[in-house]
Order: sequence, then structure tokens, then C-alpha cells
Amino acid sequence: MKQGQAEYWWEKPWVAALAVILSAVPLLWPDIPPTVDLPGHMGRYEVQLSIAESPTLQQFYHFDWSLIGNLGLDLLIIPLSAIFGLELATKLIVIAIPMMTAGGFLWVAREVHGRIPPTAYFALPLAYNFPFHFGFVNFALSMGLAFLAFAFWLRLARLGKTGLRAWLFVPISLIVWVTHTFGWGTLGVMAFSAELVRQFDLKRPFFTCCFRACLHSLALAPPVLLMVLWRSGGHVTGETADWFNWDRKLDWLIMALRDRWEMFDLISLGIIGMVLLCGLLFFRKLQYSRNLAASAIFLGLVFLLLPRIVFGSAYADMRLVPYMIAVAVIAIRFRGATDPRWARVIAVLAIAFFTVRTAGTTVSMWLYDKDYDRQLAALDHVPRNARLITFMGRTCYDPWKMSRVEHLSGIAIVRRHAFSNDQWSMAGAQLLTVRHPQGRGYNHDPSQMVTDRKCRGEFWRPVDKALAHFPRQGYDYVWLIHPPAFDPVLTRGLQPLWRDGSSILYRVVDRTPPLAPAKGAP
Repeated sequence: MKQGQAEYWWEKPWVAALAVILSAVPLLWPDIPPTVDLPGHMGRYEVQLSIAESPTLQQFYHFDWSLIGNLGLDLLIIPLSAIFGLELATKLIVIAIPMMTAGGFLWVAREVHGRIPPTAYFALPLAYNFPFHFGFVNFALSMGLAFLAFAFWLRLARLGKTGLRAWLFVPISLIVWVTHTFGWGTLGVMAFSAELVRQFDLKRPFFTCCFRACLHSLALAPPVLLMVLWRSGGHVTGETADWFNWDRKLDWLIMALRDRWEMFDLISLGIIGMVLLCGLLFFRKLQYSRNLAASAIFLGLVFLLLPRIVFGSAYADMRLVPYMIAVAVIAIRFRGATDPRWARVIAVLAIAFFTVRTAGTTVSMWLYDKDYDRQLAALDHVPRNARLITFMGRTCYDPWKMSRVEHLSGIAIVRRHAFSNDQWSMAGAQLLTVRHPQGRGYNHDPSQMVTDRKCRGEFWRPVDKALAHFPRQGYDYVWLIHPPAFDPVLTRGLQPLWRDGSSILYRVVDRTPPLAPAKGAP
């Protein structure tokens, strides 16, 4: 903020701090943050922490540490679980992610504009975005770190300490990369674009600006060597595919705030879109910072060029969308001197929008947590070291409200050291591999997903086929979570132990395959 300028209430540190604290509220109540993939990740954390002392886990899984760009929570959970236990430690780390992200947004805005413009608070709900709700926790953690690091990068440049910045960002870039490769890549794009604009502001020739921006960005380059080793060592063998799928890219744009209530989420995104349009076209008192506008444009180009699948990891392009939008929002500021009247109106509207979105997310998380609690009651009837197969019902289409129980059986590993068939088998992206040959064909993701019919283009099995053909000799318990209707003949030899609505836990008492379903059954 320039000398002599008045500081408005939304610019005060205590208001920004309160907004960051408010970002934690939606996750305070749930015991397990109800995001789609997180329970499965928690199962992997339990394996990595306990496999050395557990013959049962050694029988079911193999865990091999390797330096990959996807280790954020996997590393943090080691010291924190020793203090808080695995479940609470995971919750605390996940709570920190939206707080870091919101804090990063506001810090970047302050560094670029010299003060926090009231429009910046419209970006804060994007901390609870669709990739976060999907449970991409290492990715989301790395993005929170990337925005904090980007703000630090801008601050050091503003203070003229580019030499110190070069030294500091070598370890910072390595930390972000180890957390998740995507965060490091995003940091690199934002840092380069910001440095390019800074060089232009110094009135240097075009090619000199590009050269010097590249030179300064070399401080972020060391992880490239780790990526070369990662690839050349055979750790990553997954495919990179589905380029320029424009229909899906449009879907990802619309789903940036996807959570539970479609109209609520779409109206909220529409409000953010109106803010962006006002800054660009309709409201002459607002303008875009060239610095952050350049970062948003560069991120937009990356989004357009990214395929959907990178090294076997899906939804690569989708993950960038909410952060790209957030950068565009925090780029907006008042043109010239701030108009106090309009600024106060915008500040109140932005804080109100953030509060309403936070309240909605809090209620949504509470409702998901209630379902988690009901379903996890089944584990009270599962003994330790059991061989558990889970079938979770879903539809062939993708409803806006996801069930978020797709990997809930991972908690059976955490609480019972049981085998769970929900773990991923993705070369290079995971350190855990399954070693349960008796459950072959039904021993890893997505074997836990079942539907009422065969879904075109998907690997999910119809529930009747799964119940008829899963290898009974490999499992002791069968857990059905919200299953579609199935032929009861297929549960012969399975003893029901627990039921909640349509969800049922069975014990396998007869390993003889059931009769095949009647002809014409779905």
C-alpha cells in the first residue's frame, strides 16, 4: 500500500486472518473429511505406517518408498500421526489445505496490488473446489503451497531481493514438487509470467525480457532433474492420453465449485463470472492487473493444452480450472484511486458471498459426514485382519452430487487392518501395490464400483455379476454400500451381520459359488 493511502477495513490483517480461519469451518465437524478419494489414501497411510509390524498387512500389500512427485500427506502423516493418531492427523492436514489456499490468494493479491482489493474475497470459495472435494489431497496441498510460494516470490521481487529469491526457491521448488508435481508446475507458470511482466515494466526489449524471465525462473528448475530420474527409473509407466477433449474441458469449467446442490454451485460460479466480466467489460471503475492477468492467461493456455490423463493419472486438466479462475479474480482492482463508496459495497457483497458459500459447504460436509458415520458402523462387525470385499453402488451417469463413499472401505484398513479392494493400482503414482492373488480380478480399484447394468466405456461391473463371480475363497466378508437392486439368490452362502437401509455387511459362510442369475436379469 502506498504511503498516505487510507487502509479500509477489508484490507486490515485481522479481516484477512478471520477469512482464512473461516475457511476451516466446513471441516471442523466431520471426523473424516468427506472427500471422495481420501478414505482410500488413509488406508495407504496406515499400510505405510504399520506394515513393518503387521504380518497381515504384509500378506495383503507391498509398500516401497520411492521419490515421486506425489508425497505430500504421505510424508506429513509420519510425524503428525505419532502425535495425534492417523485419523486426527489427516483431518488437521486437510483442514490446513483450504486455509493455506485462501491465505495464498489474499497474500498474492496484496503483493500485486499493494493492498487487498475487496473483489479478492470473491475468490476464497474456490479453495473448496471440485478437485478438493474429489479428494486429490496431495495435489490440493501442493496448490496451497504454490500460492503461498508465489506470493513470497512476488514479495522478494518487490523488495529487490532477486538474488536471495534465487537461492531460496531452489529448496522451495523441491518441496512443492515432492508434495505434488502439479503444484510445482503451476508455481513455475505463475512465477515466469509475473517475472516477464516485471521485466516489461523495467522497459527492457522484448527478447531481453523473455531471456531474463527464463533466467530468473531457473531457480524453480531443479525438480526437472528429479522428474527425469522418476521417468527413466521406470517408476512412471502410465499412459498420457485424451488430448483436446473440448466437451470435457467445458464440463470442468462449469464444475469448478461442484459440491452437492447443482443450482447453488452454478449460481455461485455465475456470480464469480459476473465479477470477472465487470472487471473486464462493464464496470469502468475496475481493471485487471497486468501481472496476474498474464498469469491467468498462461494458466488458461496450460489448461487448453493439457490432456485429461497424464502418466496414468486422470483429471489432469480439470484440476487447474478453479485456481485459474481464482487468479483471474484476484487480478481485479480499482482503476486509479479507490472509490470508497463502491469499494465498501463490493467488500460487503464479497464477504457475504464468501460467508454464504462457506455455510453451504459446512452443511454439505455435515450431511456427508452423517452418511459416513452410518456406513462405518458396519466395521464394528468386522474383526481385525479380515479379508473384506466391498461393492459400492453407483450409476452409469455422473450425478452432480457424488456419494463420496467410493473409497470408504479404505477405513477398514485403518481401523481393522483388513484387506480392502479399493486401493489404486497406478504405476508411478502410488507407493502401494496389492498382493492378494486369491482375490484376483477383484482386489483393487475400480472393482469396488458396481452398477445396475453394464456401463458403456467403463470398467465397473453390474452388481449381479460381481456377486456371482467374486472369488469367495479370497474373502471372509462382503460389504455392500448403497448397492443397486440385486438378485437375492446371489447372496446364498452369505450371512447378514449388519444392515442400514440398503447397505448390508455379510459374512461368507459358504464358499461355493451361488447359482447364476436368471436369464435376462440385469
